Amino acid sequence: MKPIRHCFFIAAMLFVMPLQAQQFEPIEKRMSAEAFKAAGLDKLSAAELAHLNAWLQGNAPDQAALEAAREQGRQEVVRKNRGFFDFGSSEPIVSRLQGEFRGFARNREYTLENGQVWQQTDDATLYGVRAQNPEVRIRPGALGAWWLRVGNNAVQAKVKRIK
Repeated sequence: MKPIRHCFFIAAMLFVMPLQAQQFEPIEKRMSAEAFKAAGLDKLSAAELAHLNAWLQGNAPDQAALEAAREQGRQEVVRKNRGFFDFGSSEPIVSRLQGEFRGFARNREYTLENGQVWQQTDDATLYGVRAQNPEVRIRPGALGAWWLRVGNNAVQAKVKRIK
């Protein structure tokens, strides 16, 4: 009697499992638009949303894809936080200042086109130099110091990132 029940159970499972796979509904259809947004899922890329749906369906993405996504996230954190503490690589940050450069002065703030804001912390001066949206290089120094150089000028100012 037991073997018959086992066969019946296995046959039932073989019939039900494909139906479950066909009836899977992606999370964006399961949730209302408001709930989807409130959960922050609207910020996911299409690939991230596909991975989430695959995981919910029981098909977790392969390890290589997870590692690639993890590394991409790490690189984004490094890029966004460069200049805070001694975070990221030792390569200089090359960008342009927004607006007019009017020389160096203590506590002056410099906003880069990438959105970073740096403040001068030393007494370096650079008189008589004015430029519109000049190229700048901010390089890391010893003990967490950062140095700002504008254009081809020899004078550089010690700065710290404030935003």
